[in-house]
Amino acid sequence: MPARTAVPSSSPVVRISRRGADRLAQGHAWVYRSDVLSADNVPPGSLVAIVDHRGKKLGTALYSSASQIAIRLLSHGTVADFPTLFRDRVAQAISYRQRIVRDSDAYRVISSEADFLPGLIVDRYNDIVSLQILTQAMDTEIVRATLISMLTQSLHPASIVERVDPRVRELEQLPPLTSSLLQGDKTSTIFTMNGVQFHHDALAGQKTGAFLDQRENYAAAVPYADGEALDVFCYHGGFALHLAPRCSHVTGVDSSRPALEVADRNATLNRTQLNGKEIEWMEANAFDLLRDYATSGRAYDTIVLDPPPFAKSKRDLDAALRGYKELNLRALKMLRPGGVLVTCSCSCSYHVGQADFLEMLASAAIDAHRTLRLVEIRGQAQDHPILLNVPETAYLKCFILDVNN
Repeated sequence: MPARTAVPSSSPVVRISRRGADRLAQGHAWVYRSDVLSADNVPPGSLVAIVDHRGKKLGTALYSSASQIAIRLLSHGTVADFPTLFRDRVAQAISYRQRIVRDSDAYRVISSEADFLPGLIVDRYNDIVSLQILTQAMDTEIVRATLISMLTQSLHPASIVERVDPRVRELEQLPPLTSSLLQGDKTSTIFTMNGVQFHHDALAGQKTGAFLDQRENYAAAVPYADGEALDVFCYHGGFALHLAPRCSHVTGVDSSRPALEVADRNATLNRTQLNGKEIEWMEANAFDLLRDYATSGRAYDTIVLDPPPFAKSKRDLDAALRGYKELNLRALKMLRPGGVLVTCSCSCSYHVGQADFLEMLASAAIDAHRTLRLVEIRGQAQDHPILLNVPETAYLKCFILDVNN
């Protein structure tokens, strides 16, 4: 955890169990409500001092009175001046992206715990910046005002938008809000990833509008792609648009017609890069389509599977693995010998670990009577950092494999 600072003596105190203290000692940043022994008269969203069951000081955290994640650690030391700490960490996050982001004007600027700013997400889409506030402690006018000022000075956006997740605000017992412009009047733009252009509507779409965490995986898949390609759960066409120049034909499949309409607009935007190739967009249920295609003998040289989250909690793990296996089994049956499978365990499916996913793939390969060679193991883009001792920050898995028979 970054820099040790000082906690005001007036800060409320939260006492946690030995299990919670051990969790922090092992480098994690969260303490669950079941490990809170006392939080008497602690206001929602407070900066609090953390002590263990014996009263030993453990650090400073942000407190939620509603979430199952009651404690989100800020420092193993004490914090005397939260506004200064906040400004320093925002500046560090921006500086980090300036060092690592290449070939894109769209990327994650602040990634919650991974940037030591728990409950805060900021994404950049060219000249529009989009933020999400996910915890009680970050839901203040001081945070918003400071953040807007720093983003304006560093990134010079035309607009700043706040995207609201109503379910998260309900769980955090925060007052309802609607997604809205915080600064400027521009709500749409065109951004670029790896030389491919995309339309962006700042007040529409999933998350803050796009899946920026797949940016590096889009580019990584390109050298392996060939022949006829199928991009399943294509959303706005991220993989399809990247693969099309390498492939003889690409079909993008999604169950959302609005998403496909944006994908088609993106294809038009990239007509020059596509060398006149047309991408076929298909509205369909992926499970039904893959079952029908596998049964009828349809064959492809490249297949991408990038499904929505199947395991939002640990209790969903078995069902999620069954869903992943069905998708990958069908895809393996459809791949020609020498074909390539790009398969992902998507955002929010942290509970599906890398070992679980690889075991599932091995089982699917046996059932499909195919031999797989693992070419690359990948994760989320570098602007979505991973904290080594907070495994929840390593949520996206992407595997590139070739089929040898």
